[in-house]
Amino acid sequence: MEFGIFETVIMAIIAILVIIFFYYVPFMLWVNAVVSGVHVSLIQLFLMRIRKVPPTRIVNCLIEAHKAGLTDVKRDGLEAHFLAGGHIERVVHALVSASKANMALTFQMATAIDLAGRDVFEAVQMSVNPRVIDTPPVTAVAKDGIQLIAKARVTVRANIKQLVGGAGEDTILARVGEGIVSSIGSSDSHKMVLENPDSISKLVLSKGLDAGTAFEILSIDIADIDVGKNIGAQLQMDQAEADKNIAQAKAEERRAMAIATEQEMKAKAQEAKAKVIEAEALVPQAMAEAFRNGNLGIMDYYRMQNIQADTTMREAIGKPAGEPAKKK
Repeated sequence: MEFGIFETVIMAIIAILVIIFFYYVPFMLWVNAVVSGVHVSLIQLFLMRIRKVPPTRIVNCLIEAHKAGLTDVKRDGLEAHFLAGGHIERVVHALVSASKANMALTFQMATAIDLAGRDVFEAVQMSVNPRVIDTPPVTAVAKDGIQLIAKARVTVRANIKQLVGGAGEDTILARVGEGIVSSIGSSDSHKMVLENPDSISKLVLSKGLDAGTAFEILSIDIADIDVGKNIGAQLQMDQAEADKNIAQAKAEERRAMAIATEQEMKAKAQEAKAKVIEAEALVPQAMAEAFRNGNLGIMDYYRMQNIQADTTMREAIGKPAGEPAKKK
């Protein structure tokens, strides 16, 4: 009975050792690689386990590259790209697609594009099959003041050489929108734009909007143009309203200044009248003083009274009929 238990333990230990051996030394994966024509040693597969690199993914990528005739895909390069955080399957798929499409894409360039955060396989597909990007509605105003709302379709394909460091789709859309606004704004009439929408496409396409981007613009087609508001008339109305408000404000300012001036003149007139009344009140005193001092005689006094009466009569004759005479 004890011998049976011992044999069971020995068999269990052997089984565990075999599992560990085949885990760290993937013998069947090595056989698969040799049969597929990929030369990789068992020691290298064992070292991949130690370096925490999945040998199955590396070998499968090597087999795919070998079958596609790619000679620049090496084991060391795949391991280095995996350890750098890259997608080795995506890179190999992109290289195979580029090779079938006769595109000049090297392993170094593909790994650089992948590490830059772009989908290199999708970029290769987009380079072979261009993609259409619809722009959002772009609003612009022609010289006659009529607003136009345009929508465009931009056909682009990936520029493999500019994928690293090149601008994305948002830059393409922004530049196309800016070109549409500039083209419509330079038109003398909105009718000209409606009659020849292709003039916008030709003008925008001639500006080289794909410079410095990861894409190459193949065509720009105006999908739709709608007529919006009469911005020119609206601006003129707003300007007229503003001018009216300014004129009213200036008129109120002049009226307030006139009222202030009138009040000031009235105040000065009242002040002058008060001074006259004050001076007239001193006349009897001066005459009495002149009588006492002998400087004014009776005949002089009567002569002055006659002159005043004559002056009053002349003023009464010179006034229009119905106006009351001035009281003394």
